[in-house]
Amino acid sequence: MKTRQKNILITAFIMLSVSISSAQQQEVKPVKLSLISGGLYEILDGRGANGGLYIGDNSVIVIDAKMDKESVEQTMKEISKVTDKPITYLVNTHSDGDHVNGNQYFPEEVIIIAHENCRKEFFQSGRDGAPSSWENPELEPYIPELTFMDQMNIYSGSKKVELWYFGVGHTTGDIVVYIPEEKTAFLGDQFFEGRPQLIHSYKGGNSFGHVKALTKMLETLGAEKFCSGHGEIAEREDILNHISQMIAYQEKVKSLMDNN
Repeated sequence: MKTRQKNILITAFIMLSVSISSAQQQEVKPVKLSLISGGLYEILDGRGANGGLYIGDNSVIVIDAKMDKESVEQTMKEISKVTDKPITYLVNTHSDGDHVNGNQYFPEEVIIIAHENCRKEFFQSGRDGAPSSWENPELEPYIPELTFMDQMNIYSGSKKVELWYFGVGHTTGDIVVYIPEEKTAFLGDQFFEGRPQLIHSYKGGNSFGHVKALTKMLETLGAEKFCSGHGEIAEREDILNHISQMIAYQEKVKSLMDNN
């Protein structure tokens, strides 16, 4: 019964989270960089989710990859306006196409990093059962080649970027990219601003795990700013409110189930 209740709850969250993109067609704005602090920027607009750029001592680290060639080319152009340092790492926060399809348009020498589960999800069939486009051998160089399980650090000289895995949530492979010097975390799709949280059950996502992961993140990291793949920069209070809202949704659905 407990498993059945969880499955019903997950389905309910999916129904709450579905949005019809065709009803929201808008002109695509060109990619732009937005300074957060120091050498840290958000990568906004274009086709695909918001990402990040961190300029280190001798190289650049990019967070998420947009989803088409034009957007990646625009990203490269914008990066060249603020630094001439090479991109050494591209970090994928998770496996959704609006975050990773642009991988294939980055130089092959760029090292792509993700959680081990995220890499596995590259080969997973789509929600409709269609085979993954990443099965194409020509795309192999653009699948994450460096993975981790719990936590790892990457560096550009003295500049450190922390990669954290706090558990199953939006998918099974979501990570938090934390830049301690700027007290800023990039969450990918682990936080949606102004709309219900999307949980990909077909990728093993779980709303209960999502709440636990965000709670553990707040307990572990000293972040003050939280960058979402979809929305404005949030503060700790926004994440706490999001957690409370998720718990309220869960309790409401359980109450409806208990009362048939």
